[in-house]
Amino acid sequence: MASNSIPVVPASALLPTMPRIGMGTAAFPFTSSQETTAAILRAIELGYRHFDTARIYATEGCVGEAVAEAVRRGLIASRADLFVTSKLWCSDGHADRVVPAARETLRNLGMEYVDLFLVHWPLSLTPPGKQKYPFPKEDIAPSFDMEGVWRGMEECHRLGLARAIGVSNFSARKLEQLLSLAVVRPAVDQVEVNPMWQQRKLREVCRREGVQLCGFSPLGAKGTPWGSAAVMDSDVLQEVAGAKGKTMAQICLRWLYEQGDVILVKTYNEKRMKENLDIFDWELTDQEREKISQLPQQRVMPGLEFISDDGPYKSLEDLWDGDV
Repeated sequence: MASNSIPVVPASALLPTMPRIGMGTAAFPFTSSQETTAAILRAIELGYRHFDTARIYATEGCVGEAVAEAVRRGLIASRADLFVTSKLWCSDGHADRVVPAARETLRNLGMEYVDLFLVHWPLSLTPPGKQKYPFPKEDIAPSFDMEGVWRGMEECHRLGLARAIGVSNFSARKLEQLLSLAVVRPAVDQVEVNPMWQQRKLREVCRREGVQLCGFSPLGAKGTPWGSAAVMDSDVLQEVAGAKGKTMAQICLRWLYEQGDVILVKTYNEKRMKENLDIFDWELTDQEREKISQLPQQRVMPGLEFISDDGPYKSLEDLWDGDV
């Protein structure tokens, strides 16, 4: 499939052109591998042009190697043909650590810039700079300097290290707080989005403020330590898929696409890679959308590891500002 067959988010002052489907590279336990590099390279061959990584995933090097090899093989003309996202891990969530961390990410990628750089979580860990997940609760810092960290992100943008900056796992309230102090506005909020957690409250804020919602775990991340089988085991979604002659995954992805979201998919299976791109020339009916809208809502990834009596979030209600 040619790269121009994947729709993009229109370019704006806040965000370079961003392909609507991206390939995620988080596989737990986090590690780099030749399998990951090969899968990214195959994805480029199939038409994927958006890749999501993070310092904590240990896959920045894999993305860089695959992109360099794709250029060598002539699959793409240059790195500029791709949209690459990476993230600032919580141990670098300190005002003086942001720019050095971004530079380290670029060294890992072998690139001069990322298209999008995100604050991974609204949390800081100590000691600064130590990349570890899972992490002991005692490493959670008592507070998160949102403004100081964001000023560091803005400096990354000013220096050209990141063409756009944004956040991940920010609640509606935290996003509004950030917008109130930002000089360079966050272009994206990357969060869990799937039919079982539709992010209605956050979506309203993003639409009002012109922030692009980017959804990870669109299928519920079944089989991962942080995921759930709730999405893929849904009788309603199975019924819609059967009637439509589509896979469960395609129904979920099409639903996100129709919401206007950018979607991150994660599979190294070539057949599924192709299926994930086959969502653009058909649509859900009004009746099917209504059925999906009525699904009971519950976060797949609650974020319990970020809760601590000695940290900024004593409960899930604190972390998500009541939107649980």
